[in-house]
Amino acid sequence: MKVCVLGLGYIGFPTALLLADAGHEVIGVDVNEAVVERLNRGAIGDEEPMMLNLYRRASERFHAQTQVPYADAFIICVPTPLEKDMRVAGLNYVKSAATMIAPKLREGNLVVLESTVPPGTTAKLVVPILRSGGLSTEQFYAAYCSERAIPGNVVYEMVHNDRIIGGKDWQSASKAKELYSSFVRGTLHLTDLTTAEFIKLMENTYRDVNIALANEFAKVAEDNNINIWEARELANKHPRVEIAKPGPGVGGHCIAIDPWFLADNSMCCQLIKTARDINDNMPNYVIKTVKEMVKDVENPTITILGVAYKGNVSDARETPAHRIIRLAENEGIRVRCHDPMVKRFETELESLNDATYNSDCIVLVTDHDSFRTINPLHLSMRSKNLLDTRNCLDHDMWVGAGYTVKVLGNAQVLKPVMEMDAPRVKDKVLVAQRI
Repeated sequence: MKVCVLGLGYIGFPTALLLADAGHEVIGVDVNEAVVERLNRGAIGDEEPMMLNLYRRASERFHAQTQVPYADAFIICVPTPLEKDMRVAGLNYVKSAATMIAPKLREGNLVVLESTVPPGTTAKLVVPILRSGGLSTEQFYAAYCSERAIPGNVVYEMVHNDRIIGGKDWQSASKAKELYSSFVRGTLHLTDLTTAEFIKLMENTYRDVNIALANEFAKVAEDNNINIWEARELANKHPRVEIAKPGPGVGGHCIAIDPWFLADNSMCCQLIKTARDINDNMPNYVIKTVKEMVKDVENPTITILGVAYKGNVSDARETPAHRIIRLAENEGIRVRCHDPMVKRFETELESLNDATYNSDCIVLVTDHDSFRTINPLHLSMRSKNLLDTRNCLDHDMWVGAGYTVKVLGNAQVLKPVMEMDAPRVKDKVLVAQRI
């Protein structure tokens, strides 16, 4: 089958390669000529495991270009950003993709929308645009099938996770199932278009609300001198309780964005909107804590440790670090940043030593595994303060190195030991580092 994938980004490109690896002839389309040129010469990043090997296997059946060709199936994987001023889905890329497909659509073709959209988008927006090419609704197949994948494990999850396929009719859903079953090993569940769109939003909104609840618990725990991390661990021993981890906010293109899509055409999203506001305001809570920790320092400097939106990924989209940095700067606090995985960020990224030199407080925002190996004795801090918003570091070791340590969700502030214990502490730190 000849398949055209529109949008060669985070989802579209691996989708195109998986289809090509399954034996299809795949044409990837992107309006960005630089992206097309880069992919055609095989300049593939190494951020995603398995991607390089997948490209080597599939490259003979994959080609990228800027124009939509005739094909048997078209898959739309374009971005759907949030229009933040109105908090509604930006569907211009989806409209453009459907408009490009319409004149190339022939009877019996299949069009699948993968982009995350408000319920009803495929039926009310995409299908009418496709009809403008001259075919009636009955002459082509239309479906919705969103991915379920996370950065750092995209290829594996695209293959092994279950998928929900919604069709404008049963024949459309079945046609899409036939295509996706060529590379998906998970179970393919069939339903209607709008239900499939809705399920994708449900999944990410559930996680956002759960995180918001955890963040509220964290703040209440601090008010009551309770360690939220201990309380959460014990509460989750209940067989029907699974509270998420609290943190400095929610990032990524999905969880921080998708819940607003449910509010596009509904008046019944009070809980969802409240959860979004709670998570969006966690950076304010972080800065409030930072200000307390450096209140006695004149012209303080802080170090943001990690700007990726989650641990062990290079993706900084919608990261809470953005807001934390801006809020700190608005308070007159100088900010320096370090992240060993992120390659591009709007604030300059420095080495660990440079970012912590003469700093007054380290604010751990992202729980990269590599941060656990940092030896605090090797950092040239001016004031030794640490705010761990993810509860991921060895706090005893940092206290032993002379740091005052605060953990989000725990009212207790850990203070350094007396100078007389310094030799013992130094030995402990070095032993811990070797381990």
